[in-house]
Amino acid sequence: MDVRQLEYFLAVVDQGGFHRAAQVLYVAQPSLSQSIRLLERDLGSELFHRIGRRVVLTEAGRALVEPARDVVRGLATARAGVAAVHGLTSGRVEIAAMPSQAIDPLAAMIGGFTRRYPGVSVSVRAAFTAAQTADMVRTGVVELGLLASTQPISAPSLELHPVARQRFVLITPADGPFPTGRPVRAEQLAGQRMIVGQRGTGMREAVDRMLRAGVEVIIAVESEHREAMLPLVLDGAGIAVVADSWRGLAERVGAWVLDLEPAFYLDVALVCREGGALTPAAREFLAQALADR
Repeated sequence: MDVRQLEYFLAVVDQGGFHRAAQVLYVAQPSLSQSIRLLERDLGSELFHRIGRRVVLTEAGRALVEPARDVVRGLATARAGVAAVHGLTSGRVEIAAMPSQAIDPLAAMIGGFTRRYPGVSVSVRAAFTAAQTADMVRTGVVELGLLASTQPISAPSLELHPVARQRFVLITPADGPFPTGRPVRAEQLAGQRMIVGQRGTGMREAVDRMLRAGVEVIIAVESEHREAMLPLVLDGAGIAVVADSWRGLAERVGAWVLDLEPAFYLDVALVCREGGALTPAAREFLAQALADR
């Protein structure tokens, strides 16, 4: 068994199949398949069930994922540590982030970091809930995660670093039902058609909280694609409750952004593995993000 075989194994896991993994790795698919077969022979167990062009992890494959990530990440950390002796001139930071937080504060974090360290690349992976973000960090898919929750954030086995608090706001078309410049009370939303995200997201919890309080809003559209929310609002499909991180973008495309009363907040935090060694690039990204909050 060698590190390259583990890297190939993880690529198949992350890409969902051999064809896509070979493309991402820039290797021939037969070479990738042969490497995985040798790894399986070495371990004495099949790692994937092959179903047509799809693959599904066997029990042995699932057991290998986290140790494999530890080995690959450890080697990357060692290489980066050696390179850092001569200054942080290269490297890569891998971050999982929820969509709203990828707008703000992550964009500003990345901007400041890349200006200071232009030779370091940043990879952002999408996660749609706080739990998914935490799992990607915990299992070693990424080193850092930026997550948000309306509840006190709990992240077992992870170090938690609060970075921001965002207020929920209402976005409507310019000819929407409420005048601009005035806060909107939750009870005024009764009967309004709402565009919401999937369960497990803060924006969905904000609307569900109104429903539990007896405010009879109408769920007109439920979408996992948050990038579709502004076009849906502007096209008249409904109005939406989103984090304040959307304010600048919404106003630039002509939507109105109104404060909600009573105020309801989203807490935002960076997380990393508890006691886990970060690469120098990830460690510096975290330090700079916390210094600039």
